[in-house]
Amino acid sequence: MSDVVTPMQVDRRLIELGRELDESHTHMVEAEQTFMSAKTGYEIAIAEARMRTRQRYIERGVKVTVGEIEDEALIATKIELTALNTSEALVKASRANNNRIRTQIDIARSIGASVRASMDVS
Repeated sequence: MSDVVTPMQVDRRLIELGRELDESHTHMVEAEQTFMSAKTGYEIAIAEARMRTRQRYIERGVKVTVGEIEDEALIATKIELTALNTSEALVKASRANNNRIRTQIDIARSIGASVRASMDVS
């Protein structure tokens, strides 16, 4: 059982990982843009919902607590909040994938150095 790794194999793997890192970076940028868009949309929607809720209670002459306004606004913006949380999860997953690829690149570099060193010794 001889699983000898050649410098050429290591080089090919590094090239593959480089391409994968480029794709991962592109995906991460898109995920972060989606997240910022969702965050902006949620912040605007929650502010508008607070204002509408507050105005509705004022028109009825009913006193309302800040907590009640927040709760109603949150319920009114559940779609935006879900989009925000989903996009945040995608950003975190994208960053984790990017770090995973970088770790694989570091490992491949170490293996390459080890392979070359062992070839020099032979």
